[in-house]
Formats: sequence, structure tokens, C-alpha cells
Amino acid sequence: MLQVRTSPDQLWDIDYTSGGPITVNGQPFTWDLIPLGNGRYHLLHEGRSYSAELVSADYATKAFVLQLNGQRLELQAKDRFDLLLDKLGMSNAVVSKVNELKAPMPGLIVAIRVEPGQSVQKGDPLLVLEAMKMENILKAPGDGTVTGIKVGLRDNVNKGQVLIQFS
Repeated sequence: MLQVRTSPDQLWDIDYTSGGPITVNGQPFTWDLIPLGNGRYHLLHEGRSYSAELVSADYATKAFVLQLNGQRLELQAKDRFDLLLDKLGMSNAVVSKVNELKAPMPGLIVAIRVEPGQSVQKGDPLLVLEAMKMENILKAPGDGTVTGIKVGLRDNVNKGQVLIQFS
């Protein structure tokens, strides 16, 4: 189960299994998706053709920006664990305990947007990580102060490597 929000009043419940059927809000969903490379796709759904591009992906916060037929679409996803934490009232508790930002995937640091001593709020952009020719903006997982930046511009990083530390 995945819950995807495309606007404050638009929520999609998506159920899928690897290689199995997909349902959206309880209704079967069929599509043909053809990768074109560099984060671009061609999509066919109910006889209509769509051009899709993944503009940015923040895997830590599950926030994605798509370009669908030329229109920008911002998505916020929650998996079953996020939904359980919300249900238990623990979603903010987990975020507030984060003391460091780790690389969600291997890549190249192409921009650093903060400096030590700077105060940041949840969602503020911190770094830009290029992976598979896509730029991913890594954002602050919670409010805090940057105490250390463990990478430099144009550094190659590995998945799980500590990039920034907070207090």
C-alpha cells in the first residue's frame, strides 16, 4: 500500500505487488510505460498518450517532482510504515531525532546550499546529489542547526554515507 498526495485535497491510495496488478483508489489501473532514458518515459493509459519526466526525487522524504505533458506535478508518498507512524502519532517524533543526513544512493555532490552554523527547517534544501543523470535535492529531515558538512563539492558519495550532521 502506498498513499500519494498530489495536492492538499487530492490523495491516491495505490496497491501493488511486484509483477502483480495495480489498483488506484480500489479500481484496477492498467498502463504501458516505456523508459526513454534520462528519467523520461512514455505512458499509455486508457487510450491516451502521456510524456513523463522525473524532474527530481528525494527518496529520504519520498517527495518527487514530475513533468507530465509539460505540467509540473509535485508528489508526496507515504508507504505502510509512514502510515503506521502517522496512525500511532509518532511521525514527528522520528523526524526530530535525526542527527545526520545520509546519502540515499551513490552519486555526485553538485551543489551545497548550507554551511556550518546555519539553522535549517524541515524541508529546506541542503545538497544536490546527481545520480543516474538526475539531480536530487536532499532536504532537511527536521529543524536544527548544521554542525558539520562531511562532503565537498564534486565529491562522489556512497549510499548511506553521512553527508551533513545536525544538532
